[in-house]
Amino acid sequence: MPETFSTKLERAFSSHGQLCVGIDPHQSLLEENGLEDNLYGLETFASSILEAVTGRASIVKFQVSFFERFGPDGLRILQQQLVLAKQAGLLVIADAKRGDIGTTMQAYADAWLGQNAPFMCDALTVNPFLGVGSLQPAIALAAERGKGLFILCATSNPEAAALQGARTDGSTVSSAIADEVAKMNSVTATTNSRFGSLGLVVGATIDFLGLGLEDMNSGLDRLASPILAPGFGAQGIPLSKAKEIFTHNADKAIFSVSRSLLRDGLANVSRCIGQDVAELKTSLAG
Repeated sequence: MPETFSTKLERAFSSHGQLCVGIDPHQSLLEENGLEDNLYGLETFASSILEAVTGRASIVKFQVSFFERFGPDGLRILQQQLVLAKQAGLLVIADAKRGDIGTTMQAYADAWLGQNAPFMCDALTVNPFLGVGSLQPAIALAAERGKGLFILCATSNPEAAALQGARTDGSTVSSAIADEVAKMNSVTATTNSRFGSLGLVVGATIDFLGLGLEDMNSGLDRLASPILAPGFGAQGIPLSKAKEIFTHNADKAIFSVSRSLLRDGLANVSRCIGQDVAELKTSLAG
């Protein structure tokens, strides 16, 4: 049997804490750091951040779109970086937000989670807005392969609020997703697992009340649903607020930062990672 996603995540938390370093090589970040917006700049940027992460944090998240925009050569660089991240002992999240139905969803799952997947990762972000049940091929494969899925639940972008806060049968869309994921985890989680293979993407900048997630007895607070929490750093929320925002769910959250790590330039990312790890640790201990 493969190692469970819970074991991988618990080890990552124990090793260097709950900070996740995002590798988001979009054009402006390349240019701001003296790199051209080409394949060489892409590879240099990703490699530099990956080197800075190693030994300082345990979790890395690759934003797939910024590699995909370069076509097959960009995806080749992503493929290489994913391998290097795994070789460095990092827990690797691919932020691809895949979502579809039937055999199409199965194909996405095979590409990222399968035994012969061309893209090597420990977890994949997926989109449930065709129905959480449409993700079943990926859910089944993740459980079988010891992989994780982070399912979009309550995202920070303002355009999402109307849809995710819409109510049906007394629950918001976000709350219904959280509850459904929690139920699935209660079935798939093993006796010795702290986490199931299914997590939730919950932004730090969201309106918890408006999205129906103010009640910590909702799916957010149930067994085994780890949280991937963007919205920190350049998106406006300091890591010092991590415990305040996620309260007693903070111990199962992955706190993601990316652009803010470049606040002192690409050459100083390692120092910024160290500072952020320390700030987050202080917040979570409060």
